[in-house]
Amino acid sequence: MPTDSLGSDKVREALRAAHLYYMQDLTMEAIAAELHTSRSSVSRLLGFARETGLVEIQVKSPADRVSSVQDRIRERFSVTAHVVPVPDNTAEVDRLERVAMSAARILGPFFDSNMTMGIAWGSTLSAVSRHLQEKVTHNSQIVQLNGASNARTTGIGYASEIMSRFGVAFGAYVQQFPVPAFFDDPHTKQVLWRERSIRRVLEIQKHMDVALFGLGSAYADVPSHVYVGGYLDDADFEQLTKSEVVGDVATVFYRADGSSEDIPMNARSTGPSLELLRKVSRRVCVVSGRSKLPALRGALAAGVMTDLIIDETTAVALLRE
Repeated sequence: MPTDSLGSDKVREALRAAHLYYMQDLTMEAIAAELHTSRSSVSRLLGFARETGLVEIQVKSPADRVSSVQDRIRERFSVTAHVVPVPDNTAEVDRLERVAMSAARILGPFFDSNMTMGIAWGSTLSAVSRHLQEKVTHNSQIVQLNGASNARTTGIGYASEIMSRFGVAFGAYVQQFPVPAFFDDPHTKQVLWRERSIRRVLEIQKHMDVALFGLGSAYADVPSHVYVGGYLDDADFEQLTKSEVVGDVATVFYRADGSSEDIPMNARSTGPSLELLRKVSRRVCVVSGRSKLPALRGALAAGVMTDLIIDETTAVALLRE
C-alpha cells in the first residue's frame, strides 16, 4: 500500500521508531520511553513500517520532519544531509554516540572494493569506529589523513586504534601516517615532504575515493581531541584567535567564511589542504551538537563536504541561522 495513502501521523511515528530501532540499536523499551508510548505500540509501529515498505535494507523517510530538514539542507548548502533523530534534552556525549552509530551504518554503502578511504582521527571518528559493521571488501585501503604525535606523546596508540577498527571492519589495508600533527618549523615539513616514504602516503591521499572526518572546535561541548590532547600550546591558541579560526578538518584550520589561506598554523599542519580535500568525489562529515555550529558553518562555506551526518537538533539550528 503506498505510504501517501496512510495516515501521516502514523507514518511519522513508524519512521521514527524504525530509525531508532534499526539505525541506533535502541531497545523497544527505550523507544517506548522516548515516544511516550508502550512497548507493544512500538512493536506494532515496527511491523507497520516493514509491511508498508518503509523499511527494507535501510530506513526510508518519505514524509517526516527529518526528511524535510534534509531537503532544506540540500537546497541551501548543496550537500546531502543524513539527519539523525535525537531528543533535544539528550546529553552531548550520548548525542555523539547516537550520531556515530548511525554514521557507521550510513557509511557502509559509501565504501567498497578497489576503493581508498581517508580517515581524519578525532573524538567523532573514534566514536564512529566503535560502531562499524563488518563489510567484506577486496583490494581496498584506509589511509590516515594527518599525523598524530605531539611533544607529549607519539599519538600512535590513539590514531592506530581508530584506523585499525576501520581496517578490520572493511577487510582493508591500513596505511598509517607516522608524522607529527604539527611541525615546530614549517621548513621541516617542506623537507620531510620530499622524502619518498612520505610522498608515497601523500600520493595515496591524492587518490582517495572517500574522505571521512569530523570537525574540530575549541568550543565544543564534547572536547575535540586536537584542542585538549596536548597538540596546541598557549601561543598556538593565541595565533588561532588572531587568525579568527572557527574550526579545523584533519588539523587544517579555517575561518567563518571558509578561507584557510594565510593561517600560520596550516603551514605546520600535516593534514591535507582544503583544496585537495575538495577534489575527493565523496567527502563525509560527521557532526554532533550545537556547539559545533560555528565550525560547521565555516566548513560548509569552505565546500569541504558532499555528505553531512548530523543530529536533528543541530540540523534544525543550522537552518534557523
